[in-house]
Amino acid sequence: MKVEPGRRWRNWGRSAESHPRFVAQAASVEDVVATVGAARDRGLTLKTVGASHSFTSIAATDGLQLDVGRLDGIFSVDGDLVTMGAGTNLYQLPALLKPHGLALENMGDIDGQTIAGATSTGTHGTGHAFGGLATQIAALTLVTANGDVERVSETENAELLPAARLGLGALGVIVDVTLRCVPEFMLHAIERPEPLEGVLDSWMDRSSAVDHFEFYWFPHTTSALTKSNTRMPAGTPRKAQNPVAAWVDDELLPNGLYVLLCELGIIAPATTPPLNRLSEKLVAEREVTDGWHAVFTSPRRVRFREMEYALPRENIPAALRAVRELIERRGWTVTFPVEVRVAAPDENWLSTAYGRDSGYIAVHRYYREDPTEYFSEIEALMLDFEGRPHWGKMHYRDAASLRKAYSRFDDFLAVRDKLDPDRLFTNDYLKRVLGA
Repeated sequence: MKVEPGRRWRNWGRSAESHPRFVAQAASVEDVVATVGAARDRGLTLKTVGASHSFTSIAATDGLQLDVGRLDGIFSVDGDLVTMGAGTNLYQLPALLKPHGLALENMGDIDGQTIAGATSTGTHGTGHAFGGLATQIAALTLVTANGDVERVSETENAELLPAARLGLGALGVIVDVTLRCVPEFMLHAIERPEPLEGVLDSWMDRSSAVDHFEFYWFPHTTSALTKSNTRMPAGTPRKAQNPVAAWVDDELLPNGLYVLLCELGIIAPATTPPLNRLSEKLVAEREVTDGWHAVFTSPRRVRFREMEYALPRENIPAALRAVRELIERRGWTVTFPVEVRVAAPDENWLSTAYGRDSGYIAVHRYYREDPTEYFSEIEALMLDFEGRPHWGKMHYRDAASLRKAYSRFDDFLAVRDKLDPDRLFTNDYLKRVLGA
């Protein structure tokens, strides 16, 4: 392990940056322990960084920044329990799990994150019976502020598990996680445009009628692009889309042409509503059957910034209608779609789905646009619907506000006080959302 002079760090969405005094890269648990000791001895704070895909400044530091990207790959497999390095990227997992006939139970549509970063910030997919990635953690190994290596599982330090699964990087450095995986499976996917009002009217039924349901609504239009994915056995024949049509749907429209629409929206905002309505007419129905990862994920090459709120699932229709009314009333031109998903309740203390059946509304802005007005007013609206912000996406909440949203907030802080009493792992983001 070598500690070197720092250099500017920026996240993927270009919504956060910092200038760490020192940087280090860990390739082993021993490297992590040594780096924690080096930060402590120098009187510096320490923050870990993986893929830098969070839209917040959760990884920012002016102290020592530790890159855990080399802590990757599968360490062991015991039945459906797979232990892997904290820096393993989600996109590595299909190839790593396939020889064992295993898969992730659920995942989101972006796979660039590291497993520790994704679980620590509450990354989730969609599915009424499926929780976020952190719910799949059976155990993890944590290096605490005093350099101890702690195993946290259902049988070891079990009282820490509901906090450590989704710990915001505030409890220590995760060096490995053990995921409870499932047998490999296929997904039968149907995507089609439908009238938005019909989807909202039937939301509670639609969101539980298939294994994985979500939809996108482009502001200034009246349609929703629904996505209904049904789990199928691993041996189900693959039914792929025509390669040319797949390239148009997955690359040309959402990545190639879309960046031009976003740039045009900056130069001439008035073009956005008619272009969104044109896009609405161009969306076609498609039906495919493919491997779990191929269906769950989509390439995302256009940089953006995002805010996402979790609500009680039954509040989604009224909340989205309120978002639509706000956009119209404020006269905003919004290029990026609003994404709506669903998740099962879970028991992780800082999970956005803690203790309640949840729906999600995510709003986006092109990275070259200032999202402040749009995001802050949407956030104020979400508070009326019992909203909890996604920890890895932009929001403006503070500890006093968040304590009201999480009944186990102070229990989490008690674990933090035990594992990091001197706040070695703090930064400005954590001071805001957890308190000093």
